[in-house]
Amino acid sequence: MTAVELEEENKELTRQYKELLRISYRTLSDDDKKMIRKAFEVAVDAHKDQRRKSGEAYVFHPLAVARIVASEIGMDATSIAAALLHDVVEDTSYTLDDLEDLFGPTVARIVDGLTKISNLKKHRDVSLQAENFRKMLLTINDDVRVIIIKIADRLHNMQTMDSMRQDKQVKIASETLYIYAPLAHRIGLYNIKTELEDLGLKYTEPEVFKDISRKMKETKEQQDQYIEEFTNAVKQSLDKEALDYDIKGRPKSIYSIRRKMLKQNIPFDQVYDKFAIRIIYKSTPENEKFLAWKIYSIITDHFRPNPTRLRDWISSPKSTGYEALHITVMGLKGRWVEVQIRSDRMNEIAEKGYAAHYKYKQGTTEESEEDRTLDQWLNRLQEALEGNETNAIEFVEQFKLNLYNKEIFVFTPQGDLKSLPKAATPLDFAFSIHTEIGMHTRGARVNGKLVPLSHELKSGDQVEIITSEHARPNNNWLDYATTARARAKIKSSLKDEKKTIAEDGKVILTRKLRSQKITLDEGVINEMVIYFKLKTSLDLFYRVGIGTIDNKMIKDYAASRSNAFVSFFKNKIRKPPVAEHVDKDEITDKYDLLVFGRDEQKLDYTLAPCCNPIPGDKVFGFTTVSEGIRVHKQNCPNALSLQSNYAYRIIPAKWIDSSAQDFQAELELTGIDTLGLVNHVTREISEHMHVNMRNLNFTTNDGVFNGKITVIVKNKEHLRRLIENLKKINGIDKVIRL
Repeated sequence: MTAVELEEENKELTRQYKELLRISYRTLSDDDKKMIRKAFEVAVDAHKDQRRKSGEAYVFHPLAVARIVASEIGMDATSIAAALLHDVVEDTSYTLDDLEDLFGPTVARIVDGLTKISNLKKHRDVSLQAENFRKMLLTINDDVRVIIIKIADRLHNMQTMDSMRQDKQVKIASETLYIYAPLAHRIGLYNIKTELEDLGLKYTEPEVFKDISRKMKETKEQQDQYIEEFTNAVKQSLDKEALDYDIKGRPKSIYSIRRKMLKQNIPFDQVYDKFAIRIIYKSTPENEKFLAWKIYSIITDHFRPNPTRLRDWISSPKSTGYEALHITVMGLKGRWVEVQIRSDRMNEIAEKGYAAHYKYKQGTTEESEEDRTLDQWLNRLQEALEGNETNAIEFVEQFKLNLYNKEIFVFTPQGDLKSLPKAATPLDFAFSIHTEIGMHTRGARVNGKLVPLSHELKSGDQVEIITSEHARPNNNWLDYATTARARAKIKSSLKDEKKTIAEDGKVILTRKLRSQKITLDEGVINEMVIYFKLKTSLDLFYRVGIGTIDNKMIKDYAASRSNAFVSFFKNKIRKPPVAEHVDKDEITDKYDLLVFGRDEQKLDYTLAPCCNPIPGDKVFGFTTVSEGIRVHKQNCPNALSLQSNYAYRIIPAKWIDSSAQDFQAELELTGIDTLGLVNHVTREISEHMHVNMRNLNFTTNDGVFNGKITVIVKNKEHLRRLIENLKKINGIDKVIRL
C-alpha cells in the first residue's frame, strides 16, 4: 500500500472508532472510555500485519463487531472491549494472560470463550458441526456475553462475504440459518435474527432472494400508500387523545415471505401480510399499559378486529422479554393487516433484546423481569446441556425446536402462569413444573376435563396433573412430549429401566446357561451377541430379561455351540469373529419393523421411490388408490403436497425395535364369583406383572364369573407367565387366550 492509502486507512479507522463511542447505546463513563480506547489500541497493534480477503485491514472487522455490540445490541463497555479483542488470542502473539493483566478477568474470560468457539474444528460433516455447536453452548456457562458477541461476529461475517468462494459462502450461510438465527431469536435480538435469515437466504438460494427482493421493491410504493391511508384514517382520533406517537410500516423479511410461500404452497402475489403497521407511543412507565389499550380501542373503533388474532404480550411478556399488543384488523380495501402497538421502551427491547432494558433501569437496584427471564433461559439451557445423553444432531434438533417455537401461556391449578412452546402437551407441562411430577404423571385435567397425555394445550388452558407413585414413563411418552427437557428426562428414565431389566436378564442367562453346562464369560457373551445378531452385551441381557430371547433360543445356541465338528473348524480355520460394540454400555434399537397408526399395527406397505426411506427415518404412510400403503420420509419433496391435498389418506408411521415391541392379546377368564375377585385379577395384572390393560369386561351369572381382558404384553413368554399367575387366583377356573 502507498503512504497516502495507509494514511487514508488510518483516518477511516479513527473515524470509525469515534463513531463507536458516539453510537454506544449505554452512557459510557470515563473509565469505560479508557478501557475501550485501550482495547482499540491493543487490537490495532495485534492485527497490524493482517488483511481480510477483501484487502482491507483486518482490524476493521473487530471494530465493526464492537459497533454491532454497542449500538444494535446495546451491550456494556466490557462487551465492547471484548468484541474489539475477540480475535486477538486466536490470531496474534497476545496471550490470555496478557489480556487478563491489561483488562481484568471478565474480559479475558469472554475472549477465552470466543477463542474456544473459533478453535472448534471446521468440518462439512453435520454431526461434527452439531457437536461443535454443543461445545459452543457449553462456553456460555460463565458469561452469556460470549454468545452475544459471537452472534455479532457472525452478522458482520455474513455482511462481508462477497469476496469469499461460493462453496464457503453456502457453508457459512447454512450454518447461520441452522444455528445462529434461532439463537439470536431466542435471546430476543429480532433485528439481527431477521438480517441473519435474509443474508442466509441470499447465499443459499441467491435466485430466490433476488426475485423476492425485486418484487418487494416493486410493491413498496403501494405499501407506503396503504400505510399513509391507514394513518390518515386513525390520525384524527389519536391526536384527539393528545398521544405522542409514530406510525410506520414494517415490511416482512424476505426469508419469512419465502417460508410462507413454501409452507402454504402459494406464489409471492398471494402473500397478503407482507408488512405490519407499527404504532410506537411515548409514555411514562406507570401509564404504558393503559395507553396501549387506549390505542387498541381507537384502532378497533375504525377497523373491525379479528378476535382470534389478538396477542397480549404486555400482560404476559414472551420469555425473550418481548412486550407488545398485536391485533389483526380488517383494514382498507378489505385486507387483513397486523397492527403492533408498543411504547418506545418496548420497541427498543424488541429490537435490541435483553440488553436494551438496562437503559431503563439505570440507578435502580431491583431485579427486572428481563433479568429473571434471561436467568431462567440460561438455567433451562444448562439443564438441556447437562442432562443430554443423545447424539449431537438429535440434541441440536431438539435445542432448535425449543429456540424457535412460538409460545403459549397456560395456568397451574393455583392460577400461576406458565410459558410453554406451541403444541406442548400436559406431559411437557408436568416436566416443566418438576421432574418428579413428570416422572409420576398418571393423567391430566385441562379446564376441569380429563384429557389424554397427547392433548395439545392452548393458550389460557388451566392444567392439573394427576400423579401416582406407581406411574412411570413408557416408550409412548416420547410421542407425546415435545420439549427438550421432557424428552431428555423420559429417555433417561427409559434407559435406566432397560438397564435394570438387563441386570435381571444377566442373572437369568447365567442360570439358563449353567443348566446347559456353559459358563457365562466374555467369550460366550461375544459369541451370543454375534449369534443373535445384536450389537452390545446389554442388548443380549435386556432381550433375555424381557423374554424375547427365550429358553428354546438359548438351547438352540447351546446346541450349535456343542457341535464338536463345527467348533473344531471354527477354532482351527479362522479366529472367531468379535462383536464390534460388545462392551458398549448401551442398549441399541434395532429399527427393523415399521408400524402404523396409534395402535402400532403391522400392515403391508411399499417404500416410496421418490425419497427411499431407510429404517430409523421419520416417515408417514400414504394410502394410494391401487398400490396400498406407500411409505414416504417426513421431509420428502412430495410430502407437503400430499399432506395438504390428501390429509385424509395420511397414516402415522414409525420404525421400532421389533424385539421390544408390545403386543395385544385377549384373555377369557371363567370361574366362581367371589367377593373381591375382580380386584385380585386387576391387581395381579397391573401391580404385580406391570401389564397394561386396554379393555376389560366382567359379568356374573348365578354365581359363575366370566371376564374378557385385552392386555399389552412383550412376547409369548410374558403372556404365558401372566396366564399362569392368573390361574393361581382363588376362584379362577380357566384362563384361555382368544
